[in-house]
Amino acid sequence: MCDSTAGTQNVTLADIAKMAGVSSVTVSRAINTPHLVKPETLQAVRAVIDRTGYVPNLLAGGLASRKSRLIAAVVPSVSSTMFSETIESLNSELVSAGYQLLLGVSGYDPAREFELVSAVLARRPDGIILTGLSHLDQTTNILRSAQLPIVEIWDLSSAPLDMAVGFSHHKAGQLVAEHLAPLNHERYAQIGAKDERGLQRRAGYIQGLAASGIFDVPIKTVNAPGSFREGREMMAELLDEGGLSLAVFCSSDLIAHGALAEVQARNLSIPQQVAIVGFGDFAFSAYTHPPLTTVRVDRADIGSRAAKCLLSRLNGLQREPAVIDVGFEMVARETA
Repeated sequence: MCDSTAGTQNVTLADIAKMAGVSSVTVSRAINTPHLVKPETLQAVRAVIDRTGYVPNLLAGGLASRKSRLIAAVVPSVSSTMFSETIESLNSELVSAGYQLLLGVSGYDPAREFELVSAVLARRPDGIILTGLSHLDQTTNILRSAQLPIVEIWDLSSAPLDMAVGFSHHKAGQLVAEHLAPLNHERYAQIGAKDERGLQRRAGYIQGLAASGIFDVPIKTVNAPGSFREGREMMAELLDEGGLSLAVFCSSDLIAHGALAEVQARNLSIPQQVAIVGFGDFAFSAYTHPPLTTVRVDRADIGSRAAKCLLSRLNGLQREPAVIDVGFEMVARETA
């Protein structure tokens, strides 16, 4: 005998309402704005939906309300710890408000970002979140034509496309220079990935060292986002170039961890002979041996604030400030 609910293509919203003992309006709210529905009612509606396999026609509702309940976000990577906490907090805020996150991965490629933005705009998202401020002209043009709320995250600008939530990577690099320069090492160097934000941190570091009279700064570049292996290989090159009194700024804690491993393999003292500073304050950074000095950024806060900016605009409330600086701080541990 076949189950009477198997033909789910014939189940309507009105049917779900009748089976759950509520109105069609309540079912609609349970689907689109679940936070506005009483928990026991929401549970009853979801139980019927689960039992019948009903799939709501969100497109039809979206055409009527001009809302898709989708927020699109483009990030450089999902494998990097640098962005994972931002994505998770962003998703949590949006889901709580009845929205779904549509995620695209650009691989640090502006051309890929353009392809992703073009594709998601065809799906009519209610808002878009981009990583960084550097975009192709084509990307900027189609976003402005779309007239959607936009939040650029992980960087700051006095003139964002719409809203920005982040911090100054240049100033973060300067802070590292201010921390390392007084250590009076013979050589200062940098190991960094060649993504836009990593390059900004490098520029700030070099400028900060120059302000302290340090101008010869060897640079080792790796592909974004950088890896433990590359950090170790680049540190080996720096050490082979001579001089054991060395201070190095790495563009991520993962790269710094690799650099630290190479120093330890050579039985060099840390930080007396080699000082190392990373960036990001990853979960492992306080537990390396010795613990890693780094720059801490509240990655989850970036995602949470970006979501709140979009939701504030979409709900017709007073908009958040156009630019939100989440700041950063130096976390001094035993490697520098």
